[in-house]
Amino acid sequence: MSRSPPLHRAPARLVSHFRSGDAIRSRSVSDAVRSGSLDVPAPPARLTADWERETSLHLALEPGDVEALPLARARARWPDYGRCVQAMADWTRALGLQDVLADCDAALMVCRGARYHHDGAQYGGAAFCNLFVSEDRGLDVHFPSTGHRIPLARGTALLFDTAQPHAVIRRGSSGFDVADFAAGQDCTQVFLSWELPIENADVARALRIAFDIDPSTASQLEEEQVWLDGARAAVCPDSGRWRSVG
Repeated sequence: MSRSPPLHRAPARLVSHFRSGDAIRSRSVSDAVRSGSLDVPAPPARLTADWERETSLHLALEPGDVEALPLARARARWPDYGRCVQAMADWTRALGLQDVLADCDAALMVCRGARYHHDGAQYGGAAFCNLFVSEDRGLDVHFPSTGHRIPLARGTALLFDTAQPHAVIRRGSSGFDVADFAAGQDCTQVFLSWELPIENADVARALRIAFDIDPSTASQLEEEQVWLDGARAAVCPDSGRWRSVG
């Protein structure tokens, strides 16, 4: 009696529908995560103390929250800010991105871990480029769909697709757990972040992005969305698994 050949499930097809000018355009979702470890000086103690006050008193970060810190005030107290930006410019240039970083504004962000999420519904037209400036606090950034798991420490640099699910979780854990970020634990991470235009030829090449892969669907949409196998999709905040919407 002959056996039937094993069934092989086709790989999931992810599509980011993003705003391009006045239209919605479609593109692939990159599974490339570019990372590096840069030699950047530690921020001065008075600046990190200011971040701690801002985080605890004004932002009141809960586990999983990601919020913005005031960059202009930080720059006035951060003599090595320019060195950090230059290190990122050199790194992105080495990736073949030319001077794209110089044309993008930086933001200063802080997180107390981060639940699994994608940012393709708000930033589908961008790639995130991040430089972490906090010390190693036993946290990793995890991309569950690609398998990348990168320890976060001062100088960790990342470039990745905003539509790729990711989280900041405790090292050694298998998913996001609120208990890993209990009150009193020093588990915040501060980082500089740039939004690089995904339609820039160098950015698209570095992340291997293919454009206009589902123009018929894109032409019917009015807002940015990520679709999986022909339907709008979201990410489970605890596991990072894709799930359909509606």
